[in-house]
Amino acid sequence: MKLMNLDHMVLTTGNLEKCLGFYEGLLGMRHEINGTKHVLKFGSQQINIHTRPGEFQLAATNPTAGTLDFCLIADGDIYEMKKELEEAGAEIIAGVVERNGVHGKMDSIYMYDPDGNLVEVAVYR
Repeated sequence: MKLMNLDHMVLTTGNLEKCLGFYEGLLGMRHEINGTKHVLKFGSQQINIHTRPGEFQLAATNPTAGTLDFCLIADGDIYEMKKELEEAGAEIIAGVVERNGVHGKMDSIYMYDPDGNLVEVAVYR
């Protein structure tokens, strides 16, 4: 077996409107509805949104809002991104800080989404 990349992940939210406000409004992802499923798209990635635990099966054993910790890679000036996010009302909890990612050193900022998931936005050096 040779794994290649991540196709999608699932985020469980307790408040779809606030969730969409964060990911679509603040971070600029595209919200689409596929049948009855809500999805967020950016680049070649996708986040599926469940509005209640185990909404669609198969699901994780204990799907709970606020349990994710993930990193989104961005392109541009991280300091300008931080400024734009703060001006839009985002509460930055850490950053700009140096981190090591899959491809080397990067600069990151951290914030919580409305469900309490830790969202890292990073730019590779």
